[in-house]
Amino acid sequence: MKGNNNKTENQLLVIFGATGDLNKRKLMPSLYALDVLNLLPEKLAIVGSGRTVLTDEEFRHSMIVAIREFSKEKDLSKVEAFASRLFYQTVNPSKVDDFQILNKRLESLREQLEIGSQNIIFYLSTPPSLYEIIPQGLAAAGLNNEEKGWKRLIVEKPFGYDLEGAEKLNTSLQKNWNEEQIFRIDHYLGKETVQNVMVTRFSNGIFEPLWNRNFIHHVEITSAENFGVGQRGGYYEGSGALRDMVQNHLLQLVSLIAMEPPASIDANAIRNETVKVLQSLRPISEDKVGSVAIRGQYVESQIQGAHIKGYREEAGVDPASKTETFAALKFYIDNWRWGGVPFYIRTGKHLPTKVTEAVIHFKPTPHHLFAQKGSCDTCNQLIIRIQPDEGILIRFAMKTPGAGFRVENVSMDFHYSDLSNVRIPDAYERLLLDSMTGDSTLYARIDAVMAAWKFIAPIQNAWKNNPEIPVYGYPAGSWGPDVADNLIEEPEMTWRHPCAALTSDENFCKL
Repeated sequence: MKGNNNKTENQLLVIFGATGDLNKRKLMPSLYALDVLNLLPEKLAIVGSGRTVLTDEEFRHSMIVAIREFSKEKDLSKVEAFASRLFYQTVNPSKVDDFQILNKRLESLREQLEIGSQNIIFYLSTPPSLYEIIPQGLAAAGLNNEEKGWKRLIVEKPFGYDLEGAEKLNTSLQKNWNEEQIFRIDHYLGKETVQNVMVTRFSNGIFEPLWNRNFIHHVEITSAENFGVGQRGGYYEGSGALRDMVQNHLLQLVSLIAMEPPASIDANAIRNETVKVLQSLRPISEDKVGSVAIRGQYVESQIQGAHIKGYREEAGVDPASKTETFAALKFYIDNWRWGGVPFYIRTGKHLPTKVTEAVIHFKPTPHHLFAQKGSCDTCNQLIIRIQPDEGILIRFAMKTPGAGFRVENVSMDFHYSDLSNVRIPDAYERLLLDSMTGDSTLYARIDAVMAAWKFIAPIQNAWKNNPEIPVYGYPAGSWGPDVADNLIEEPEMTWRHPCAALTSDENFCKL
């Protein structure tokens, strides 16, 4: 991202939950990075809000400390100047009058800073329990009115905890806010490599002709974390891997991989195509869930000599919990392009490493001149690494030196880190800037959210209501329950185990 000479409209940004972790670790460092890059509006007031009583100076000091601790920017000389844009207003969401006080404070700042416009973004960096309450309070104070300037509402995930909850939340929001005002954020879509999925497909003639059921054997997506729930056990008990990762992050990634070419790069054109994918997911009946969805929980183990507690021993977790820390699914997309191609997705905590990647497995050649078997285990692969070592890798067969035709798979790869002169922006930088300019391309539209929940609902219901569906234990540090291998159709095949080669830093993966 390059400087835009402050062409973004003047505006105010109000962050609810401003004393929380997300704001300190992600939002403030990202806003500071945008300031360093000269991408923020010329006149912008950033107003932190929460129940805590703070002065402007106290808030500024705490944000300066956070930026210095969590920012990826090397140049921290502008932190003090950036902090002059920060203000704080105490708001108790349960007190309607506090929103009127907030309105008056915003009016005062607008006049004081000569911002001019009444453009405002409200960012809900709060617990989901406030996603209905705060927008209602804002509307009661007239802060959703767009007569003299646009108003936007950014809602963090999760957007509901199930289909019914998502419908209820959406009904509540749309009483006072229209769809164009609501920006449902999924930070995965802000990652450079996720966005590059579209570019890889639609800008390269070698890929798009092959991107269909005639040439692709199966698609595999893995999102792994090498740590447990830590002190968030109480929160995770009400979430689980299916809600926390599959319903939003991974299904959004599936929609980008499987979408049809949009008519243009306009936000609606792109989102029209991604939602078609989600609406084409083959429904899973509750009685079939046991054969196409696997859930697991990490159990105690030893990792490099250290004892790792099992999930049920974590603080805040029910000792008899059935909340899944691992989920793996097999499903199909019923449309012309993908008919019959299986998609496999998995996610889990306390797996061997932290990595997110999508693997396109191409079909084998029809006549196996140089292979003894017809398994797709050695098929060509296109690997799109989302994190942490962002890049793209192609695996293909080559003859090894020497007599005969001994064939071996080799890799040709590209790493974003190889572009030493190119800065890779944090996902929140891109998404915050897009919200300021009104670009909703990388934000989830309500029909896509509902389609994802509708697909997930039978799995949620079966896991909740059918005691015969097991929760498989897997040792912390392993790749999840062995039974997840049974999802893959060919007996000779298994999941790809990414990051087989690690550097001395175990959290850093090579392709």
